[in-house]
Amino acid sequence: MPLPPQPYLIETPRFSMRLPEEADLSALYAIHSNDEVNRFLPYVTWTSLDDAKAWVDRATTRLKAEQATQFVVFERASGRLIGSCVLFLFDFESGTAELGYALDQPFWGKGYMPEMLNALIGFAFGPLGLRRLEAEVDVRNLPSHHLLLKLGFEHEGVRRENRFMRGEIKTSNIYGLLRHEWQARIATEA
Repeated sequence: MPLPPQPYLIETPRFSMRLPEEADLSALYAIHSNDEVNRFLPYVTWTSLDDAKAWVDRATTRLKAEQATQFVVFERASGRLIGSCVLFLFDFESGTAELGYALDQPFWGKGYMPEMLNALIGFAFGPLGLRRLEAEVDVRNLPSHHLLLKLGFEHEGVRRENRFMRGEIKTSNIYGLLRHEWQARIATEA
């Protein structure tokens, strides 16, 4: 099953998510030029607007190739770009994809990410028709560990020394969420 037609717009009470555009470059650079934001992400800290442009170009290319859907996230009250979320490594035959996310540091610890990711998960299990989402998280990233468990993901194992990034070998926790599990959790919370 291919990706559904665009435009992609996901809205929650506090946030709006859409595909990235050239107008987002400065705000994206401000977020990803921070070493703390990028600490556990699979790319280096950005050093110029060219890095932001390359990221947006890559997101556009991956969407056209049906490899990923990258969203930028705006706080509706202020209109400020505060982060991004992505679904990638699509396997439409198996109905799976991987989930990724980043949030600007001033917004950490405010409960924003669960709302944002629940909306993205709804998009994945709804319009995209996926049946399983996965996430791979550095074992030292305890906030992401707690976030994924809160969202209903199951910790499925550890991939020991599976990545080499920024001059070090990293170990990852692997998480999975099935559509019927997420639907059951949402129904009980309603």
